[in-house]
Amino acid sequence: MPGIIGKKIGMTSLFTPDGKNIPCTLIEAGPCVVTQVKTIETDGYTAIQLGYGEKKAKNTTKALAGHFAKAGTTPKRKLVEFRTDEVAQFTAGSEINASLFEEGEFVDVVGTSKGKGFQGVVKRYNFAGVGGQTHGQHNRGRHPGSIGACSWPSRVFKGMRMGGRMGNDRVKVQNLKVMRIVAEKNLIVVSGSIPGARNSFVVLEK
Repeated sequence: MPGIIGKKIGMTSLFTPDGKNIPCTLIEAGPCVVTQVKTIETDGYTAIQLGYGEKKAKNTTKALAGHFAKAGTTPKRKLVEFRTDEVAQFTAGSEINASLFEEGEFVDVVGTSKGKGFQGVVKRYNFAGVGGQTHGQHNRGRHPGSIGACSWPSRVFKGMRMGGRMGNDRVKVQNLKVMRIVAEKNLIVVSGSIPGARNSFVVLEK
């Protein structure tokens, strides 16, 4: 199985045997349910669809309710598809948990970064601002400065770094070491930080 769905619990730190303090993130990895097995014959490609997190039946569309009933499971909040060629060993309704991973191996974590709303160029692109408060200017300290020429080309070029929506992006952090696994609680501790707020969904990839 190439990955699993999880939930970010929060951050902590662990001490290594040589006394180093390593910042870590606690992730609840699964248990996930196989909700669909896609094969060449039925879908044209091979993949496994996993479901994670409970959802009320009254908030589930009839189409999805039928999908979950076919897999023999309850409605799930998050569905993610993993492309893999090894689909023969999985059946709809089977469970996948944190035992998929081993301590010491490296994983990639995909999450959605925290949304920052509309931000100016100083916060969004680390612009320095205009600078001083003299020579006739007093209220342009966090402005971008000139964004184009005058009568020619008489427009602002595409891609010009300006203020706008920041954050809420899909972010992948690669090569995080699995520091510890608590199998009975489906918890995984990985080194470093991962994108997203607490209780947000993440995808762990091998």
